[in-house]
Amino acid sequence: MRNISDLIEHYLKQILQNSSEGAVEIQRSDLAEKFSCVPSQINYVISTRFTLEKGYYVESKRGGGGYIRIQRVDLPSLEAVQRHIHQTVGEQIDQTAAEGLIYQLEEAEFLTEREARLIRAAVSREVLALKLPLRDEIRAKVLKAVLIALLAR
Repeated sequence: MRNISDLIEHYLKQILQNSSEGAVEIQRSDLAEKFSCVPSQINYVISTRFTLEKGYYVESKRGGGGYIRIQRVDLPSLEAVQRHIHQTVGEQIDQTAAEGLIYQLEEAEFLTEREARLIRAAVSREVLALKLPLRDEIRAKVLKAVLIALLAR
């Protein structure tokens, strides 16, 4: 059984996928009512699962006529993805940002689910049991090398 956050995320991704514009505008209170939860649960899902690192742009307007607009940011071409990797990773990257990039590449189908799991394992803080900032530097080098090699297929 999936939890309420998973259900809300799945619902939002489904309506995003069906949107011709690649964007959706929702009212927090309407969505909360649909899932019988508090509006803060909607905020939690959006702030943790629809981040820029994961390939989403979120715009929020509070108040009476307020809304939340979620837009998918697609990665267009292999060259653009490689540039994106170099810009995102840089000389060092923390685990959260690395996982966000891996998630984004998996969602855009540049990586398979298996490849994403393997990369996440290889760059995890448990495997790279080093002190900061060395851990983030090694993670960046491993992540770039693996992603560029996989995407050059």
